[in-house]
Order: sequence, then structure tokens, then C-alpha cells
Amino acid sequence: MEPSFTMLRMREIVVGLEWEGLYRELLGDGNQLLMEGAMDVCHRLSKTHRMFVITNGITHTQIKRLKQSGLYKFFEDIFDSQSIGYQKPKGEFFNYVISHISDGGLQSGIDTCWVNRTGQRSPAEIKSTYTISNLMELTSIC
Repeated sequence: MEPSFTMLRMREIVVGLEWEGLYRELLGDGNQLLMEGAMDVCHRLSKTHRMFVITNGITHTQIKRLKQSGLYKFFEDIFDSQSIGYQKPKGEFFNYVISHISDGGLQSGIDTCWVNRTGQRSPAEIKSTYTISNLMELTSIC
């Protein structure tokens, strides 16, 4: 009996889902290259600041990357779009994050920082409180 179009399509979908799962798994594997100064900046700031990761990434992949890079230990929590159901820069994403961080100071807003390593002109969609050229500059802002 010849497989029907529906059966072939279902097999294609299953194979596609398997490949996506493998892709996501491998995306978190390998050498996690850090920006220059990342480990030092995280170490310094974690002594005086509460630190969180907010990302549009996939939960499992982001946790795996942070652990492999050695940065995971510096962060109190990870907020990702997969878990929250909204992506940055949607207000709902940030409202969720703010409501889950018990820090009254955050209620007045969140400062943002653009790391512009190449000195390019700021695109219109990037609106940040601070612009720095390397991570070490964060220590003078904080």
C-alpha cells in the first residue's frame, strides 16, 4: 500500500521536529566564546549587584551555554521568552520580569546598556540608557 500524502507529510513533520530538537541541543554545545572581560565584569558586579539574564533565547539552550561558559553562577535567575511567552522588547516581557524581581527600585524603570564594540552609529530601534564600547566600562556605570 502506498503511503498517503497525509502520512508522508506527518513523517516529514516528525523528522523536522527531531532535527529541530537536535539543532537546539547542538546550539548549546561547544566552545562558548565570551566577550573580552565578561568573566571579570560578572565577578565584580555580582559582589555588589543582583544579576539576572533576560533573553529571547530558548530556555534549555541558554542555561546550557551559561553553564558551559562558567557564567551561570553569577546570575540569580534567567528570564527567557520561551518561558514567559513574550519576546523582548515587548512591554509584557519586561512587566513579567519586574513583577518577579522583588526590588522596589525596579518599579521606576530599567536602565539598558548597548555594547557597541565596533563604534557604529546607533540604529533607530536601539534606545539605551548607556552605550559602551567594551564590558569593562560597565563597572564604571554600576
